Amino acid sequence: MTSVFDSEQRDLLGKVKGYVHGIGDRIVTTPERSLDEAYRAALAIASIETEHFNGGKIPTEADSFNSYVERNLAIAKMRLAEFKASTFVLGSLSPHHLTKLKFADEVLAKYSTSKPENPSVALVPISQSLANDSGYSSQGNRNFAASATEKNGLIPRSLGRTFHKIKDDLNPKSEQELIRKFRRSRNQTITAVRFISLLIIIPLLTQQVSKTFIVSPIVERVVGENQAQVFLNSEMKEEAFKELKSFEESLKFESLTTGTAVLSQEVQENLVKRKAGELAEEYRQKSKDALSNVFADLIAVGAFSFTLLVSQKQIAVLKSFMDSLVYGLSDSAKAFIIILISDIFVGFHSPHGWEVLLEGIANHLGIAANHSTIFLFIATVPVVLDTMFKYWIFRSLSRMSPSTVATFKEMNE
Repeated sequence: MTSVFDSEQRDLLGKVKGYVHGIGDRIVTTPERSLDEAYRAALAIASIETEHFNGGKIPTEADSFNSYVERNLAIAKMRLAEFKASTFVLGSLSPHHLTKLKFADEVLAKYSTSKPENPSVALVPISQSLANDSGYSSQGNRNFAASATEKNGLIPRSLGRTFHKIKDDLNPKSEQELIRKFRRSRNQTITAVRFISLLIIIPLLTQQVSKTFIVSPIVERVVGENQAQVFLNSEMKEEAFKELKSFEESLKFESLTTGTAVLSQEVQENLVKRKAGELAEEYRQKSKDALSNVFADLIAVGAFSFTLLVSQKQIAVLKSFMDSLVYGLSDSAKAFIIILISDIFVGFHSPHGWEVLLEGIANHLGIAANHSTIFLFIATVPVVLDTMFKYWIFRSLSRMSPSTVATFKEMNE
């Protein structure tokens, strides 16, 4: 009898524990759930704007959409209010909330009859450490970080995180959840690395295979009939002429420095003629290779484009992987990478790298490396890139990660 009573008591305690645990989970996930519903409602309104009104505000004269829009506006306003209230109390605002919150606020601002409040003040509180660690910012207002740090939840954030951690530790499913998250992260990493490898290997392999087995035989058959075509451009001819002249001068120099008998004019002419034949064959092959490279590269570009078209899911996974990788970096690491990339392409020493790169591409494709064109390219393209880069820092990066911009400026000075 006692064992039956103990069993019933344990079952009752288990049910109560599960019920309390479910209530706690629902309270803790209230900000996430409310924001998701508000975001979906705002997204429904935005889809109608994009599809029927070119992204503009839906006019009140559009009777067929009014009821649907008003219903979604009411849902979005109510859920946003619930989100802000729950976040103010719980003090838990994660970085991915900010993008959805900004989108919902922008949609609601279009249909607000009163003057919209400053988004940087109206948003729910966020600590400065969140802006520094995550690299997110909901608006480009410079006062956002200051106003965010001035507001605190009724419960200290650190205490809320401690309670949340204790709750997770007591959850019997926490270990399975941790393993599931780890497997998902591992699968995402494997998929992203594999896709990056494919994006590198497929074009290179396609270029080599197509050049060796398809393009080169065709070029050999077409160009091989014209034996007089030795040089593809004048620059190749000048290089061959310099090599032949250097060979002829080296013959005279060797005969004078080694003390051997001076070669007769006839012997020298025979040696020079043999060398000229070797150079002609060498540059004829270079011309064929350059022509083959043009068509093989086009096939490789087609293979690369086809890989991108049929890999939409892998692209989404790669984007998510890169986002988590970039946002996981510290502000100093982000600033270091930005400075490194900008100095390579638009820095003080970048013209030398551009010149080497353009000459290499010209040689690969058999195009004469016109230095005037190269210098004109260097004088314009890096300047345009530098302007675009600075504009991106001013408009986008300053909103996404103000602390990274501050670190970038300090490191650049």
